[in-house]
Amino acid sequence: MNSWRIQYYSQSSGKNPIQKFIDDLENKSRAKVYNSFELLAEFGPGLRMPHTKKLIGTPLWELRILGEASLRFFYIALIGKSFLILHGFHKKTQKTPRKELKLALTRLREYTVRH
Repeated sequence: MNSWRIQYYSQSSGKNPIQKFIDDLENKSRAKVYNSFELLAEFGPGLRMPHTKKLIGTPLWELRILGEASLRFFYIALIGKSFLILHGFHKKTQKTPRKELKLALTRLREYTVRH
């Protein structure tokens, strides 16, 4: 049984960019994403490299999905044993693109204001 819950960020309009990103992936990549989410739910903060990495200087963690399509999801831990997935993207370079990080932080601020 999973001890942590996975939630997706949703916009104030009700749109869910995380679910859309996942739905748009190829079947193999989508399966890897859901498998990684299950690992995160099962092991919680105990899940470490190569699966997760703390982003220094931010409140964010990065869920790393390796393979043909290198995917990343930024998330935070919430009170009540939940993780909030803020943003997902295809990682194409060694360095995390600043715009991807900025979008995740913007979504975190929006979430904080609404909750």
